[in-house]
Amino acid sequence: MRPRASGVLLLLPLAGAFACGAPAGPEPAALRLGTFANVTHAPALVAIEQGFFAEELGAEVSLEVRAFNAGPEAVEALFSEALDLAYLGPNPAINAFAQSGGEAIRIVAGATSGGAALVVQPSITKPADLVGQKLATPQLGNTQDVALRAWLAQQGLAANLEGGGDVAVRPQANAQTLETFRAGAIDGAWVPEPWATRLVLEGGGAVLVDERSLWPDGRFVTTHVVVRTRFLEEHPDLVAAVLRAHVRAVAFVNAEPAEAREIVNRGIAKLTGKGLPAAVIERAWGSLAFTVDPIASSLRKSAADAAAVGLLAPVELDGIHDLRLLNEILAVAGAPPVGP
Repeated sequence: MRPRASGVLLLLPLAGAFACGAPAGPEPAALRLGTFANVTHAPALVAIEQGFFAEELGAEVSLEVRAFNAGPEAVEALFSEALDLAYLGPNPAINAFAQSGGEAIRIVAGATSGGAALVVQPSITKPADLVGQKLATPQLGNTQDVALRAWLAQQGLAANLEGGGDVAVRPQANAQTLETFRAGAIDGAWVPEPWATRLVLEGGGAVLVDERSLWPDGRFVTTHVVVRTRFLEEHPDLVAAVLRAHVRAVAFVNAEPAEAREIVNRGIAKLTGKGLPAAVIERAWGSLAFTVDPIASSLRKSAADAAAVGLLAPVELDGIHDLRLLNEILAVAGAPPVGP
């Protein structure tokens, strides 16, 4: 077994099955990581394709990657212990934290800011035009689903969880959304990149809302790294290895964007069987910022929005972030710490 990262503090005591101080079990033969075939998950895809995860984990622990369409699916896999870590959006992480009484998961790093938009048919030019229209999101309760419902409410438009109201919201897989949009079966969608760009370039759509316009300085968490609390307690050395690879990947995508786009596209092709046109990935990239900062203030706003639209009871998020391993790694690199 590799030595554990030095100076790692123990987690505060927790009740129940996720109690702190759980003895470390045998080192697993594989670390199971969830991600999406989305440009918003570029750090994960770069770390996979460049071998950063493999290098940091070492020869004793292999990496098993599982791709998901949307966050709630990944949360189910975390709950069933079919995953150890996942690159995940804010609202599924909030839901996982709330449903488990604050015990099941911890956010250990940020990954991506930006990269989501409401794309509509060109005939729709203002919010009032959405009355009677059908809009899609990746999955009920996922990050973009909450963002759309909250924005509609701010415009005075009702959209209930059953698909009724002034605007019908119909969650569906992103690939299906592109097909239904092109066929005219839906009138728009709030989706992450590269799907927003694909709806524009391949579907002839127009951006009605770039989500960056709704946040201070355009910064909001789109993707962060989430770990099962028990796994973090039992294997902090493996979580630290993943975070070292993640920090390397974020630095790489920021330093070498052109090469990173090619690498990400190669990763998407491996997960889906088909890469993206160069024009799609280049345009999508322009709406993203990559950072290990989890932008915690936007997470709290997302939680409030989910509660306001009836997808979540009000929840306190104290304890959802555990950034100690990340900040230890940043300190070694001479970088400033990040905080919730």
